[in-house]
Amino acid sequence: MRKAVVSSSGNVFIDLGYSQEEAAILQMRADIMADLRKFIKAKRLTQNKAAEIFGVSQSRVSDLIRGKWERFSLEMLVTLATRAGMRFTLKKAA
Repeated sequence: MRKAVVSSSGNVFIDLGYSQEEAAILQMRADIMADLRKFIKAKRLTQNKAAEIFGVSQSRVSDLIRGKWERFSLEMLVTLATRAGMRFTLKKAA
């Protein structure tokens, strides 16, 4: 029995049925969380050292590393990334 293969829209959250607006925010949150985890790994930071850099508790860093996206607003993730020295710009889609 074959299963149909469906092409992705390019945003998994749209594919899961979220509205365009909500999917855009969820994708941004997921991307920033991934970037923050890469930062921690690349710098070989302990959770305590990452917490010091981000200005949050070690348990918040643990939530970040474990991918508990529902505990982080987009604004909070941008704040953490800025504290890590990352910069963001939004590109308008064509």
